[in-house]
Amino acid sequence: MDRLTRADLLAYCLAKPGAWPDEPWGGDVVAKVGRKIFVFIGADQGPADGSIGLKCGPSREVADEWLLRYPGDASVMAYIGRSGWNSLRIAGAIPDDELLEAIDASYDAVVAKLPKKERPA
Repeated sequence: MDRLTRADLLAYCLAKPGAWPDEPWGGDVVAKVGRKIFVFIGADQGPADGSIGLKCGPSREVADEWLLRYPGDASVMAYIGRSGWNSLRIAGAIPDDELLEAIDASYDAVVAKLPKKERPA
């Protein structure tokens, strides 16, 4: 079976309630809910190249579990990593279903922190 691509992951993100694409840094696509980013998709580097950045836990300690399980495919994101954000490699050792679960968890974490009036129905 073919692995999920960057386009597949973006489509999955944008199918979530209230999700929309943005390019705040010219060419680097992110998925937002409300005004908040829940996944960094990045620039198009080819169908399965690259990684996605997402909230992998409420703290750095919880997010570090990804680094221990997938040392070659998970890394701390620059600048916001201390807040539990990791980069997860696409089409690497991390199974596709775990990438989708990580997207779900990041989305849920971001939605939970939105003001109630800004949360999708």
